[in-house]
Amino acid sequence: MLVLCYPKCTTCQKAVNWLEEKGVSYTYRDIKEDNPTYEELKSWYGRSGLPLKRFFNTSGLQYKALGLKDKLPVMSEEEQLRLLAADGMLVKRPLLVDDRGVFPGFKEKEWLAILG
Repeated sequence: MLVLCYPKCTTCQKAVNWLEEKGVSYTYRDIKEDNPTYEELKSWYGRSGLPLKRFFNTSGLQYKALGLKDKLPVMSEEEQLRLLAADGMLVKRPLLVDDRGVFPGFKEKEWLAILG
């Protein structure tokens, strides 16, 4: 299991603490220092079954600064994936990648159901 996080993100900290409390083994990856590649994102998006917008950190400063709320609907999937691969701060976090699926954001009930 891989968990991509930004160390200063309180939601990421909460998720990591939750995993520790549950005794779940995982690999931690700093999303800012080691951004997901285009190939990783494309694969994870395909496996997730989710809309691509769910992979964007829509509450982030960078998302707002780039005006992505209005731009994403007219961008191709490839353009969106390349944008995510260019800046880890645009990626929704934490991002849990496991053989059971790919899950952007920390929702305790969802993670419990996955890892249950």
